[in-house]
Amino acid sequence: MKIVAAGENALMIYFADQLSPQVSERVHQAVTLLEQSLGNLLIDLVPSYASLLVIYDLYRIDMDTLSRQITNLLEYPSQSGVASGKLVELPVYYSLETGPDLEALAQRAGLSIDEVVALHQSREYRVYAIGFAPGFAYLGEVDEQIVAPRLATPRAQVPRGSVGIAGRQTAVYPAQSPGGWNLIGCCPSRMFSLYADPPMPVEVGDRVRFWSIDRDDFLAMGGKL
Repeated sequence: MKIVAAGENALMIYFADQLSPQVSERVHQAVTLLEQSLGNLLIDLVPSYASLLVIYDLYRIDMDTLSRQITNLLEYPSQSGVASGKLVELPVYYSLETGPDLEALAQRAGLSIDEVVALHQSREYRVYAIGFAPGFAYLGEVDEQIVAPRLATPRAQVPRGSVGIAGRQTAVYPAQSPGGWNLIGCCPSRMFSLYADPPMPVEVGDRVRFWSIDRDDFLAMGGKL
């Protein structure tokens, strides 16, 4: 673990050089521990794949003191007492209608479309980071058989709810936006809403599992074609 200055009232904690479920869990644990122990000194915590940005109140504590306290708290983190993130289940209408890259991805992998769908929903994915747009959760890791590179030419518009794969990550587009991920289906659940509490159904450290729905269920759940 390495702690470096990231501004006049911010520290960046680096936990590892590579992402993994274990590193992501350690980041998630750190968020919980720092909130519980230093909450009144903190302004915000911003977790990512293998790092955590700590923004603190410089009128309450100085950088050196905070760095020492963080080190004491996180150098030997408890392996118990900090629950793993919650499990969120998301419905997906997998189809050529909502997944324009589904057939090409299946052909590239030497699989049938049904096999691609089965592999995509066969495991739990960890929320490694949230970025690009509010509610865009980077989820990993997909089965090696359905790993796919980003599109050579990104689409100008990707519909809200589109489920995509890029490399070993998968994600749900929270809003209509440009994008270069391989689209395999669409999720009717909203990944971000200013009117919801909380505004996002997932946060870093949570686990996501996808499950298949048909066209009628997709439309009944509010999906748009």
